[in-house]
Amino acid sequence: MAEVTNELMFELMKRMHQEIGGLRLDIREVKPELSSMRGTIVSMQNDIHNIYGVLGRQDDRLDRIERRLDLRELAEPLSAYNPHP
Repeated sequence: MAEVTNELMFELMKRMHQEIGGLRLDIREVKPELSSMRGTIVSMQNDIHNIYGVLGRQDDRLDRIERRLDLRELAEPLSAYNPHP
């Protein structure tokens, strides 16, 4: 078995220091990418929220049209297809 010397320990510590330095650089590159992805996800969530709002308004308009034309009793209930009653 190889003898553990101060020189060997010093070389191992230098190698570890280099590896940790490389990891720090990688993390610095990943952080802005994660922030960008977070911004994209928030934007997509806002878009989906807006789409649900538009669909809700269209549904309300359709209900008013059906009531005015007395088609309400003929329309089939869509509660099974409506995820947000």
